[in-house]
Amino acid sequence: MYNDIFVKEDKLREECGIIGIYDKGNMEIENLTYYGLIALQHRGQQSAGIAVNRDGIITCYKEMGLVSEVFDDKILNLLKGDISIGHVRYSASGENFAANAQPLLVKYKNGNIAVAHNGNLINAGIVREHLEDQGMIFATTTDSEVIASLIARNYKVGVEDAILNMMGVIKGSYALVIMTNDKLIGVRDNYGLRPLVIGRRGNGYVLASETCALDTIGAAFVRDVEPGEIVVIGEDGIRSIHCSSIIPQSKCIFEYIYFARPDSIMDGISVNQARENAGMILAKEQPAEADVVICVPDSGTPAAIGYARQSGIPYAVGLIKNRYIGRTFIQPSQVSREIGVALKLNALKANIEGKRVVMVDDSIVRGTTSKKIVQALKDAGAKEVHVRVSSPVVTHSCYFGIYTPNRKELVGASRLTEAIKKKINADSLGYLSIEGLLESVGSNGEGFCTACFCGKYPMEILEGCINDA
Repeated sequence: MYNDIFVKEDKLREECGIIGIYDKGNMEIENLTYYGLIALQHRGQQSAGIAVNRDGIITCYKEMGLVSEVFDDKILNLLKGDISIGHVRYSASGENFAANAQPLLVKYKNGNIAVAHNGNLINAGIVREHLEDQGMIFATTTDSEVIASLIARNYKVGVEDAILNMMGVIKGSYALVIMTNDKLIGVRDNYGLRPLVIGRRGNGYVLASETCALDTIGAAFVRDVEPGEIVVIGEDGIRSIHCSSIIPQSKCIFEYIYFARPDSIMDGISVNQARENAGMILAKEQPAEADVVICVPDSGTPAAIGYARQSGIPYAVGLIKNRYIGRTFIQPSQVSREIGVALKLNALKANIEGKRVVMVDDSIVRGTTSKKIVQALKDAGAKEVHVRVSSPVVTHSCYFGIYTPNRKELVGASRLTEAIKKKINADSLGYLSIEGLLESVGSNGEGFCTACFCGKYPMEILEGCINDA
């Protein structure tokens, strides 16, 4: 398993990124899919895959690695078609090996379908066992195959009804792109936990996890797929089917804190602006007497800019990020753990020496990396280091597609703020409140899942899912 021990050891892990394109007559659909996946690479770095449909025949190629490692011109030239779907993966469920890479290709009586999934089911084990009792054989350990199998199993009633039936069985989070013999279909879970947007490129349509992928391939944003909506794209254009269930929206708040690219817009909210707002509110809630504000790059940058703007304390670059480490240090050793922060992030001494520093980060999960960064700043001459976090204390695990550590490893689950401050050796520590976080996205307390901060999940978590008590 890819384990970036340097910075993301102290972050929640990414989910997955998906894209789908329907564009009859486009001779470069595979290249558009490839570049769309590059734009979504931040959502998953373990595996990548593309499936294309040409005259009703689906061809799929997927492998472990980054998008640029998995695909080259020779492979892409074999993936010609009119419809395509693509996937980048971080393993939220299922072991990390090539068979679990997506898209998944599932055969049924009259053909096959390809499915790419972002999210996580909380009842996948129960549904899988039921299907196995009925003779279904699974080729992977992913909950995504459960989704694909449910659709294929009921395909005789029509793909749309099969998807509606599937939505009535599964519980959890999902954004899906599904490719049939002649259609591209997008599906978003009833709560809207996982994002999915619609774009238009010429005469074709694009579905993607984020608007940044639309921008990259020159597609115009049309709208977000609504929670509980099925979008069907075919020769007759695009049409919509809504699930009959009316459920309060519960979009993942961590998309705005950390996961999404800052240039994306999600459900009408600019990610960058939300992060700047969070920094400004943080400065009001958790002020500090300091000489300079710095960020932990890159996701902490907008919040640090907002903090500096609100507080009047100058913003400066205090940590330099090495962008060329890539996936080199897969197996951590004691030596690499000790020098890891210096390899990934290095303090810019000229901007912090002799100064009282406010270090803004978007979250603290375990606290291990935060401690090393604080020490690196002090070793570079910082007089004081005041850590400010543009999200509340992470106290509970997520079961909806974000990989979180076992709850006993979450520093906020067992320690109060003062104890965390001592653990990371900061001169002071302040977190954004849940109310402040919701304010940053324009919410009055509704419409977002904040379970990782308060333990209030949007749906009942089955006992078998809870392994971190």
